[in-house]
Amino acid sequence: MEFQDVVRRRRMVRKFDPDRPVPPEVLDQLLHNATRGPSAGFSQGQAFLVLQGEDLAKFWAMRPKGNDVSTAPLLIVPLSCKRVYLDRYAEPDKGWTDRDEARWPVPFWHIDTGMATLLILQTAVDQGLGALYFGIVPDDVPKFRELYGVPDDHEPIGAVAIGYSAEPEQSGSPRTRKRRPAGEVVHHGRW
Repeated sequence: MEFQDVVRRRRMVRKFDPDRPVPPEVLDQLLHNATRGPSAGFSQGQAFLVLQGEDLAKFWAMRPKGNDVSTAPLLIVPLSCKRVYLDRYAEPDKGWTDRDEARWPVPFWHIDTGMATLLILQTAVDQGLGALYFGIVPDDVPKFRELYGVPDDHEPIGAVAIGYSAEPEQSGSPRTRKRRPAGEVVHHGRW
């Protein structure tokens, strides 16, 4: 698939075919591409928890029901690790030995993990799959950590449900909201 087709076709899918698992080679491609995202100082402070089968069923059991997202046969939880970035920038070639978080204009550990997440979403489209990014509410994070043994220094930035779409081509908010025109969001030279 051409890249522009991937961008155009990427959308959030909320209902999946539960009888069609994601092939292992496609899962490998999703994860490989996620690790190709940018990271400040090549810190590589992302991790990815892959949930399928019984592990995935435990995830859905801890969350409130109410939609068909739980029919996805695969869930990838991207996690960011601030410590890895602070450690990397304390190395001699960066020189921020005080590890002061205030030096960072924005939390690149979350941004870089978000970019890796977008690569997962785009790869899903390229592989003929549907995907949905959604948040993990703060109240669920302690349960999530305990259930899967996630270290305290790794922060889940959300989750990506992945599978074969079982919904119409156009669904969700795009049916009721139009995309903002480029002229409202793109500014050249000044606001």
